[in-house]
Amino acid sequence: MNGKGCPVEATLSVMGGKWKVIILWCLAAGTKRFNELERSIAQITRKMLTEQLRELERDNLIVRTVYPEIPPKVEYALSEYGQTCIPVLEVMAQCGRVHLEQK
Repeated sequence: MNGKGCPVEATLSVMGGKWKVIILWCLAAGTKRFNELERSIAQITRKMLTEQLRELERDNLIVRTVYPEIPPKVEYALSEYGQTCIPVLEVMAQCGRVHLEQK
Protein backbone atom coordinates (compact mmCIF):
# COMPACT_ATOMS: atom_id res chain seq x y z
CA MET A 1 0.00 0.00 0.00
CA ASN A 2 1.03 3.61 -0.36
CA GLY A 3 0.64 4.61 3.30
CA LYS A 4 -2.84 6.05 2.79
CA GLY A 5 -4.62 2.85 3.77
CA CYS A 6 -6.23 0.05 1.85
CA PRO A 7 -8.97 1.19 -0.56
CA VAL A 8 -10.88 -2.06 -0.11
CA GLU A 9 -10.85 -1.55 3.65
CA ALA A 10 -12.13 2.01 3.12
CA THR A 11 -15.01 0.68 1.01
CA LEU A 12 -15.87 -1.96 3.60
CA SER A 13 -15.85 0.65 6.35
CA VAL A 14 -18.88 2.34 4.77
CA MET A 15 -20.53 -0.57 2.91
CA GLY A 16 -19.57 -3.46 5.16
CA GLY A 17 -21.98 -5.79 6.85
CA LYS A 18 -24.85 -7.89 5.65
CA TRP A 19 -27.54 -5.24 5.48
CA LYS A 20 -25.91 -2.08 4.14
CA VAL A 21 -25.14 -3.54 0.73
CA ILE A 22 -28.69 -4.88 0.44
CA ILE A 23 -30.16 -1.50 1.44
CA LEU A 24 -27.95 0.26 -1.11
CA TRP A 25 -29.00 -2.25 -3.77
CA CYS A 26 -32.69 -1.55 -3.04
CA LEU A 27 -32.11 2.20 -3.21
CA ALA A 28 -30.17 1.89 -6.47
CA ALA A 29 -33.55 1.13 -8.05
CA GLY A 30 -34.96 4.43 -6.74
CA THR A 31 -36.26 6.32 -3.74
CA LYS A 32 -38.03 4.21 -1.10
CA ARG A 33 -39.97 4.81 2.09
CA PHE A 34 -39.03 2.96 5.28
CA ASN A 35 -41.87 0.42 4.97
CA GLU A 36 -40.96 -0.31 1.34
CA LEU A 37 -37.40 -1.08 2.38
CA GLU A 38 -38.59 -3.22 5.27
CA ARG A 39 -40.83 -5.27 2.96
CA SER A 40 -38.07 -5.61 0.35
CA ILE A 41 -35.45 -6.96 2.76
CA ALA A 42 -36.43 -10.31 4.20
CA GLN A 43 -35.50 -10.99 7.81
CA ILE A 44 -34.26 -7.50 8.72
CA THR A 45 -35.71 -6.12 11.92
CA ARG A 46 -37.07 -2.57 12.17
CA LYS A 47 -34.36 -1.77 14.71
CA MET A 48 -31.57 -3.03 12.45
CA LEU A 49 -32.98 -1.24 9.40
CA THR A 50 -33.17 2.00 11.38
CA GLU A 51 -29.58 1.62 12.62
CA GLN A 52 -28.21 0.79 9.19
CA LEU A 53 -30.06 3.69 7.55
CA ARG A 54 -28.66 6.08 10.16
CA GLU A 55 -25.12 4.83 9.51
CA LEU A 56 -25.53 5.10 5.74
CA GLU A 57 -26.87 8.62 6.16
CA ARG A 58 -24.00 9.51 8.51
CA ASP A 59 -21.53 8.27 5.89
CA ASN A 60 -23.30 10.37 3.22
CA LEU A 61 -24.26 7.35 1.10
CA ILE A 62 -27.98 8.04 1.40
CA VAL A 63 -30.21 11.07 1.82
CA ARG A 64 -33.17 11.06 4.21
CA THR A 65 -35.95 13.46 3.26
CA VAL A 66 -38.72 14.25 5.75
CA TYR A 67 -41.90 15.82 4.38
CA PRO A 68 -43.91 18.01 6.79
CA GLU A 69 -47.11 15.97 6.75
CA ILE A 70 -49.21 14.24 9.36
CA PRO A 71 -48.16 11.46 9.67
CA PRO A 72 -44.64 12.42 8.58
CA LYS A 73 -43.53 11.04 5.24
CA VAL A 74 -39.87 9.98 5.14
CA GLU A 75 -38.04 8.86 2.01
CA TYR A 76 -34.57 7.46 1.48
CA ALA A 77 -32.48 7.76 -1.68
CA LEU A 78 -28.89 7.29 -2.73
CA SER A 79 -26.88 10.47 -2.46
CA GLU A 80 -24.68 11.55 -5.33
CA TYR A 81 -21.79 9.97 -3.44
CA GLY A 82 -23.85 6.83 -2.81
CA GLN A 83 -24.49 6.50 -6.54
CA THR A 84 -20.77 5.90 -7.00
CA CYS A 85 -21.35 2.51 -5.31
CA ILE A 86 -23.73 1.32 -8.04
CA PRO A 87 -21.00 -0.22 -10.25
CA VAL A 88 -19.73 -2.22 -7.25
CA LEU A 89 -23.28 -3.37 -6.46
CA GLU A 90 -23.84 -4.39 -10.09
CA VAL A 91 -20.66 -6.51 -10.08
CA MET A 92 -21.76 -8.11 -6.81
CA ALA A 93 -25.17 -8.86 -8.34
CA GLN A 94 -23.54 -10.48 -11.36
CA CYS A 95 -21.34 -12.63 -9.11
CA GLY A 96 -24.44 -13.61 -7.16
CA ARG A 97 -26.28 -14.64 -10.33
CA VAL A 98 -23.35 -16.88 -11.33
CA HIS A 99 -23.27 -18.36 -7.83
CA LEU A 100 -27.01 -19.08 -7.90
CA GLU A 101 -26.64 -20.81 -11.28
CA GLN A 102 -23.93 -23.05 -9.83
CA LYS A 103 -26.16 -24.28 -7.03
